[in-house]
Amino acid sequence: MSDTVVRKATWSSRTTFLMAAIGCAVGLGNLWRFPYIAGQNGGSAFIMVYLGFVFLLGVPLIMSELAIGREGKLSAVETMKRLVSQGYSRVWMYIGWISILVPILGLSYYCVIAGWSVEYIFKAAMGQFTGVDAAGSGAIFQASQDNVLGSVIWFSLFLFATVTVISLGVKNGLEKAVKIMLPALFVILVFLAIYAMTTGDSAGAIEFLLNPDFSKLTPRAILEALGQALFSLAIGVGGLITYGAYLPDEVSLPRSAGMIAIADSLVALLAGFAIFPIVFEYGLEPGEGPGLIFATLPIAFGQMPGGILFGTLFFLLLSFAAFSSTVGMLEPIVAWFVDKGKSRIKMAWSSGVLAWSIGIFMVLSFNVLATFEPLNFIPLYEGKNLFLIMDYTVANVLIPINALMIGLFAGWAMKNEMAERQFGFAHGSKEFTLWRISTKYVATIAISVTVLVMIFGMDAVLGALNIVG
Repeated sequence: MSDTVVRKATWSSRTTFLMAAIGCAVGLGNLWRFPYIAGQNGGSAFIMVYLGFVFLLGVPLIMSELAIGREGKLSAVETMKRLVSQGYSRVWMYIGWISILVPILGLSYYCVIAGWSVEYIFKAAMGQFTGVDAAGSGAIFQASQDNVLGSVIWFSLFLFATVTVISLGVKNGLEKAVKIMLPALFVILVFLAIYAMTTGDSAGAIEFLLNPDFSKLTPRAILEALGQALFSLAIGVGGLITYGAYLPDEVSLPRSAGMIAIADSLVALLAGFAIFPIVFEYGLEPGEGPGLIFATLPIAFGQMPGGILFGTLFFLLLSFAAFSSTVGMLEPIVAWFVDKGKSRIKMAWSSGVLAWSIGIFMVLSFNVLATFEPLNFIPLYEGKNLFLIMDYTVANVLIPINALMIGLFAGWAMKNEMAERQFGFAHGSKEFTLWRISTKYVATIAISVTVLVMIFGMDAVLGALNIVG
């Protein structure tokens, strides 16, 4: 089949593809979500389980997403249509449709947080955190959220910068962006980690990150680690299927998947070494929650030597990571329209306007619509405003369901011939068997439990499994 498909675009090199795929995975999940999730679950024991899930489940699922994309060499929807025409069940079309729905919804609220990161670059550079205490930092963050016009501007700038890059195409837009941002991201992150370890409480950070205390590892923490692994690697988002469609046949998918997982994990760990020495040095709480980045860390930036530079670079890093992810969200949507013969430029801007129209309500969820909770009659969404509804639906419902669908397709439906062609493994080899078992049983069971947790609640599922307490 692959010989008859005309590829509309290809990566200029394997290195460029890896940069783009790593950038798609690396994002706010590594730098914003990972530190506080690790902090809430005891540090290193949680991290070890998280890394286990990344390599046991993440690598086989990344391989599978890339294989699906390269087999069809089209957008997620059109690729699944092509596979259905080759004899696969129509039920697998849901992978394609969810891989379009997740990015457009995710982009609408992800850019809100990304907009804060850009705004905070300027706040840090202008010394607004100097000498600030907890109340002052909280007031600064609240003021940013309450400023409707300012929030709309930062959100819009970030979203339409993403649109501009994608409208230029794979080689002239996407590739050029990741070639600049990803190396810059790693350089800044390494610098911040070294600086934090030399000026902060390095002993406390090392103890917290590298000395596991398995007594703190609860069943809840294990499930949190699984969810974080899926979220961090962007499995089920649609970007990897789309990026795989642009991948030359000679590039090794197993090796590429391994490198993506290693780079993504490295960023998460470096983020820990950049954040936790500062947290412990200034007596902050490692499990502070989502506000750790925007409300808690600025307190330390305002007290530490070189805090203005450190804070400015930190939020620049956060912005780069977010941008590498948002281009990976928009490309699957635009690629679908391009496959239908539409203009890339027109479809990039049309998709951007659609995401902007939805995103405005996400921005207003922090001010004008902060108390608007339209789905209180549904237990899953009780007490959630529009932003929290969108976040929960995308991160905790759609992505796990799509990841489960991909795992089921790879483990139970993907034909041996397709797997052999894409992975270079002979059927019956040790590598082939390990991949098939991981996707067929381990990933399916683990992600199924995660989906049940999202639907029925963690306590209910743990109770049903008879492992509470």
